[in-house]
Formats: sequence, C-alpha cells, structure tokens
Amino acid sequence: MPGSIDVAEYILQRCGSMSATKLQKLVYYCQAWSLVWDDRPLFDDEIQAWANGPVIPVLYRAHRGQSIISTVGGNADAIARDPIASETVDSVLAYYGDKTPLWLSDLTHEEAPWTQARGELPAGAWSDHVISNEAMRSYYSSLVREAEN
Repeated sequence: MPGSIDVAEYILQRCGSMSATKLQKLVYYCQAWSLVWDDRPLFDDEIQAWANGPVIPVLYRAHRGQSIISTVGGNADAIARDPIASETVDSVLAYYGDKTPLWLSDLTHEEAPWTQARGELPAGAWSDHVISNEAMRSYYSSLVREAEN
C-alpha cells in the first residue's frame, strides 16, 4: 500500500509546489474521500488533529522546516499505477486543488473529524489525538447522503 508521502508526491507532480499547509490538507482529503468512494484507505499513516488542522506526522517529518514544498521524496508511481487511487486523488484535486491553504484549513476546522478528535481542547492547544478512518468515513459519507437528498 502506498504511503502518505507517495500521495503527496503524486499531488506535487500534478499541481506543482505548494505550501506545507495546503499539501497536508489535500492529502487528508484524499484519504477521507478514498474511504468513502473506494471503501478503502489510501494509506495507513496516522492522521492527527493538530492545532492547525489535520496533519499526517510522517508527511510532516518529510517536509519539516519548508514552507513551500516541491518534493517529499515519495513514489508518485505508486498512485499513478493504481487507477482507483489515481482517480480518487485526481477528483480531490479537481475540487480542492484551487483552494487556498487558509480556505482548506478553515474548512477542516469546521468539520467533525477534526473537531471531535480535539474534543474540549482550547484553540491552539497542542494535540496528537488521532483522527480515525471511521470518523472520516462516517462524516464524509454523511455529506454524500445529504447531497443526494
């Protein structure tokens, strides 16, 4: 199974350099929508509810200290070779790819997976609480059901 770094590399090759915040949020949304549309995780790496929104620590370590990311050293072909995964990532990029990092961050702060994982923590407080695949699947599936009604 590819890792979040492979997903990030695929995104960077498709979209070009971007901020660390935007990359993290796009990879998060790729995982969330893969759980809904494909009924499978795109990667096994943990996602945590940090103060600035969902963050994949493994990916963070790959780009730590960089504000604009052009590569994370992943294997984009791991996604490109999988037609289901690449279709999901491409669909996420078609919808979220032109959004600003602030817009993406604000959106994640309004959504249940992040808010529930953080619980009663005050704004800006450090957290390593995990955002579960089930929380993402449940929330984003509910958005699909709402859109269908």
